[in-house]
Amino acid sequence: MKRISPVALLAAALLLPCLPVPPSLAGRAAIPNRTRMPYLGAIVVNAETGETVFEENADAECYPASIVKLMDLLILQEKIDRKELGLNDPVRVTAEACRIGGSQVYLAENESFPVEELLYALMVKSANDAAVALALQAAGSTEGFVQMMQQKADALGMKSTRFHTVHGLPPDKGQEPDVSTPRDLVLLARELLKHPAILKYTSTQSRGFRDGKFGMANHNKLIGTFNGCDGLKTGYFRLGGYSLVATAERGGNRFIAVVAGSKERKVRDAKAKELLSRAFAKVTPKPAPTATPAPALTPAAPVAPAPAAGKSPGRGKKLLLLAVAVALGWGVYRFVKTQIQGPKPPQEMFGQK
Repeated sequence: MKRISPVALLAAALLLPCLPVPPSLAGRAAIPNRTRMPYLGAIVVNAETGETVFEENADAECYPASIVKLMDLLILQEKIDRKELGLNDPVRVTAEACRIGGSQVYLAENESFPVEELLYALMVKSANDAAVALALQAAGSTEGFVQMMQQKADALGMKSTRFHTVHGLPPDKGQEPDVSTPRDLVLLARELLKHPAILKYTSTQSRGFRDGKFGMANHNKLIGTFNGCDGLKTGYFRLGGYSLVATAERGGNRFIAVVAGSKERKVRDAKAKELLSRAFAKVTPKPAPTATPAPALTPAAPVAPAPAAGKSPGRGKKLLLLAVAVALGWGVYRFVKTQIQGPKPPQEMFGQK
């Protein structure tokens, strides 16, 4: 075995501080660790009524990480609903969007994609570069979009939530982290589910990007493995742990589960499944909607023909009786006259003179 000389070790020690530090490790702000086993906090609610069916430490402050993209999606979908943004509108990628690290679809400056394609990248791949590109398209600046995010959070009553980014990455030095709570994230999820169109993005397990040249796989592993799950979003960075906002629908009932700040991904997923399963076990499936049967057709009663105009129903009978009466009267008249005058002579009878 070759021994390393002391000179080489000294040279390495002198050069090490000069080596470039990866961007993901450089200049990060010092923030407290907010993780715990099996989780920092959790809550389960009925999506329709808002009733809480389970909670544990639901007001614990957590780092949502990429879950902040649910607020991105809500704001963008509301703009689409108001016709302020179109699914086919082209989004031109800027240099700012290209510089974002973390999970991405590697957008290149001056590339152009439809809004809808970037929404799939945002939800399926959790692409940070797509988040920035869409924010710039919608608000002109990421700062302006973050302001919209915070205003919406305040309007929804998310009292413990503070947004500082459009992507949820750990903060750089001098910046503050995005913070929320499981209870606040449930409010966001319930509002988002008022727009069923978003489920086509959140329920997609995999999808191609850039004409299928780049594959995207959903980080939410409950999709396809937990019956009825169709969303919503995962989030992770080291000091915030593994978090998940999950929703599922079974038998006409829908629940939302938030598990925040778990130290392990598999534990987070297992707890989310467990909590949702317990919620569904407590409710009765709603009857499936059935089409209202058309009323049975009953045979129509026969309709008598309408009497001719100017005639009443008994007129014919009356005319017949009148004719009989006239005939009898004429006969009586002729009989009486014959008895008084006697029979006519034959010639008179035949018109002779």
